[in-house]
Amino acid sequence: MTDDAYLSLGLESRDRVNQQFGGGIPSGSIVLLSGPDGTGKSCLTQRFTYGFCDEGYDTTYISTELDSKGFLEQMYSISYDVTDHLLQDRLLFLNADIDTHRVDGEATGVRDLLPKFSESPGMWESDVIVIDEFAAMLRNDPGFDQSTEYGDEDHAMQSLLNFFRKITSRGKVLILTVSPDGLSDRGLRPLQEAADLYFDIETEQVGSNVQHSMTVKRFSEMKQPVDDTIGFAVEQGRGIVIQSRTVA
Repeated sequence: MTDDAYLSLGLESRDRVNQQFGGGIPSGSIVLLSGPDGTGKSCLTQRFTYGFCDEGYDTTYISTELDSKGFLEQMYSISYDVTDHLLQDRLLFLNADIDTHRVDGEATGVRDLLPKFSESPGMWESDVIVIDEFAAMLRNDPGFDQSTEYGDEDHAMQSLLNFFRKITSRGKVLILTVSPDGLSDRGLRPLQEAADLYFDIETEQVGSNVQHSMTVKRFSEMKQPVDDTIGFAVEQGRGIVIQSRTVA
């Protein structure tokens, strides 16, 4: 790959995130951030989003938890003010309505979620698409839920992955966060195997501080050497701060 085939995470004068992630994310990659709730997955994707936008990449951010007001407040609290990026149409934020029994606040019959999700062309036009939290979307889709009852969720996941590969074949980067306890092993395994970049995140309470540790399970086509473990903190007013280097 050439340098043009990597999407820089930017902000090199501010933090060491781009350096720690090998100098950029290979274009056409599926990126998986896996870890329990509270491990910093969302903050990492928010840092990535801010950096991508700052580098001039159009980015779509889909949240199953935050509405637009909550997203803006969260980004501002960690000094990733995306207001200008939103106004300049560099960033598209979408709240994923995962309540499949309600439409516009009113009760209705059960509706499919994933087909509607994949048939929304506007959200797939960006250079980078972030889905936070993907497992919640799967858990709330009636079709995927039914496949889980029959032990067929791995095949349902493969169908989604085929769609994702069509997206990334156009050079786009797709970033997914997943809480492992939200999916069965059969459902999670195809996603782990398909990811070009796969990170497993854990946290540890040390006194009054929370330490985050990211194990690099896979990093295909890396531009520069990547450490096997990345330590980071989430600090109010600063965002993601790289704490340590652990060389394999």
